[in-house]
Amino acid sequence: MSSAQKISATAPVAVGPIRLEGAAMLAPMSGVSDLAMRRIALHFGAALVFSEMVAAETYLEGDAEAGLRAEGEGVSPHAVQLVGREPRALTEAARKAEGAGAAIIDVNMGCPARRVSGVLAGAALMRDLDHAERILSAVVEAVSAPVTVKMRLGWDECSLNAPELARRAERAGVRMATVHARTRAQFYTGRADWSAARPVAEAVAMPVIVNGDCASLEDARAMMASSGAKGVMIGRAAVGAPWLVGAVSRALAEGGAVRLPSLEERRQAALEHLDWLLGALGARAGLRHARKHLAAYAAGAPAWLRRDLVTTDDPRRAQKLLSAAFDAEPLDEAA
Repeated sequence: MSSAQKISATAPVAVGPIRLEGAAMLAPMSGVSDLAMRRIALHFGAALVFSEMVAAETYLEGDAEAGLRAEGEGVSPHAVQLVGREPRALTEAARKAEGAGAAIIDVNMGCPARRVSGVLAGAALMRDLDHAERILSAVVEAVSAPVTVKMRLGWDECSLNAPELARRAERAGVRMATVHARTRAQFYTGRADWSAARPVAEAVAMPVIVNGDCASLEDARAMMASSGAKGVMIGRAAVGAPWLVGAVSRALAEGGAVRLPSLEERRQAALEHLDWLLGALGARAGLRHARKHLAAYAAGAPAWLRRDLVTTDDPRRAQKLLSAAFDAEPLDEAA
């Protein structure tokens, strides 16, 4: 290993008593980071994977979809992200998730979606840091699992208060903070400003993870260098490539270049993902939910194959097309 590679190597991240094997994590993505995707990412070496965002009150009501989002069978450590505004609902949901096997509870204070911030949850909590701190204190006291928080830089460019929220979170007992390097006002537009997360990393002793626009090992290294963060979180770039998170994590830990799994390993992982969705949701709903994943898995395939893959209502046809998407010479259009 060269001296440059040694310098680029990173130490694992610790979330309280949980020592992670690496520094690249799969982001919680609503409607995307389902259980199968999380299993695949972990299998290929992701340091940590987060569930889809789970609405605390809906989860407590026993909603089947919320329960499936919080499911963690075959995932270790299992991290569940909760969203809400009422401390009581969040603490009860945290206890329920911990009782069902969650090893880490993440509180969402960064979601920019209007349906979330419109009810004063998610990123809207960054406009009321006193209430945000009350929530975090209550959740920390309610569970024995370490609690983490995900935030943005602030509500807008006039209120970049992520460092203050991080300080309050650490004071409340939170063990790790993730910062998406955009404001809520930006949603997902423009480029994430990784350097703007540095004041957060410098404000606290707990690990800070930087998120936003990480699509490669080069991005990950640049993110950590400019932000001072201990690790990175990968979101949209992992759709259709859940193995990317582990590949980046290993390269960060060991130095050197990204080493992707073999084509056959990637094919099998994609087919397993589709099979899980079909089994968990049923053929019709499973295929509908799978379309975003299928389109991404087949990004390099011929246009006709991608079109047929995301429009077919036949599970066997979808499986055949998905497998062919990984071939150097895929099926003829007439097949």
